[in-house]
Amino acid sequence: MSTEAADSQENPTETEVKPLDPKDLDRYECAACGYTYEPTKGDDRSGIAPGVAFEDLPIIWKCPVCGVPKKRFQNVGPLNSPSGFKSNLGYGFGVNTLTPGQKNILIFGGLIVAFILFLSLYGLQ
Repeated sequence: MSTEAADSQENPTETEVKPLDPKDLDRYECAACGYTYEPTKGDDRSGIAPGVAFEDLPIIWKCPVCGVPKKRFQNVGPLNSPSGFKSNLGYGFGVNTLTPGQKNILIFGGLIVAFILFLSLYGLQ
């Protein structure tokens, strides 16, 4: 092993990016106006840099849209995760584990198929 490789393992440089913990990726939604704080984007209106977890925000931080305090925000989970309570994801026919986008495709796709079947009934004369 070279001395440079040994030095880089012992003394990590400041340019190394710390991997984000999945909990840091959780989004928080304002109960009053629906604004969503995403740690990966930060809050440029309040000068919060991207990568700052919600728990690390200052206590005096307020919603940039409506001004409610930090305690009025609710954890809505990471982006593109299944919606709903985590304890309910095991119920149903597997639909509870779908993301909101997948649920939209399932619902509107089903409506389109039903509409096409309805139109095909006119050809049965």
